[in-house]
Amino acid sequence: MKISTIILSITLLTAITSCKKYEEGPGFSLISKKERVANTWKIEKAMNDGEDVTDEYDQYELFLSKDGDSKIVANYSFGDFTAEFETDGTWMFDDNKETLVTDYENDDADMRYQILKLKEDELWLREEGRETELHLMPQ
Repeated sequence: MKISTIILSITLLTAITSCKKYEEGPGFSLISKKERVANTWKIEKAMNDGEDVTDEYDQYELFLSKDGDSKIVANYSFGDFTAEFETDGTWMFDDNKETLVTDYENDDADMRYQILKLKEDELWLREEGRETELHLMPQ
């Protein structure tokens, strides 16, 4: 009886740790994916083809709600001139919850992101078809 309990425990532990959905984790979470993605996010780090481009995203804020609402607010500075960009839209999971899809009033902001990491306090995304990787943290 003890041997079968040990074997069952090892099997369950192996199954849980090997079912890692996202490249960078987590391996297991009791919090739903929707609850983990719902937050107001800011860019902590942005990389494009291996080059750090975080400065291009320093005034970027992404709001994602549990019910699928989304908003982007970005402030761009060009010398003494500052412009604000804001658009409302929606988000959803696609491809077995491995892709985050956004659809905004301003279609130029629509995007598909491969989810690399999804925790309550970390969201790592890679833009589909591009080499841009975004590491976000709660605002």
